[in-house]
Amino acid sequence: MIGIIMGSQSDLKVMTEAAQVLKELEVPFEITIVSAHRTPQRMFEYAETAVARGLKTIVAGAGGAAHLPGMVASVTTLPVIGVPIKSSNSIDGWDSVLSILQMPAGVPVATVALNGGRNAGILAAQIYATFRPEVASNLVKFKAALRDKVLEAVAELDQQGWEPKKIGF
Repeated sequence: MIGIIMGSQSDLKVMTEAAQVLKELEVPFEITIVSAHRTPQRMFEYAETAVARGLKTIVAGAGGAAHLPGMVASVTTLPVIGVPIKSSNSIDGWDSVLSILQMPAGVPVATVALNGGRNAGILAAQIYATFRPEVASNLVKFKAALRDKVLEAVAELDQQGWEPKKIGF
């Protein structure tokens, strides 16, 4: 199972994307709010009990100072994927990106793009797929669908050309 956590309810829009892709790929997950600053004991308990609860990876989204992914990674042996979120008090999201990206040696956090909840979910599924062949099969189909979508666009471009259609009067 994958754990999806976020620092506040305002992060839900971005983190829902991780949940949606995990649902599409048939990966079990849980999702909740765990604030590093406002509920630090809850954060420690969540991270310290994650392995015993059967989690295989934790996806942690946070904006602003974005301490949640790193603090969770500091107390669990599970892979943690950080999702920097551009929040209302953010400096164009750079504060979140750098807070998650610049972890000290020994406390790694995989980091996806700003507001990259979907990619975090896909990466979590790829990690989980090393335990579950059926999820690996779902990922093969998922990647094939991505390829097919691009090939359809190639065929459309080849057929219609690159110039916009002119609307005559």
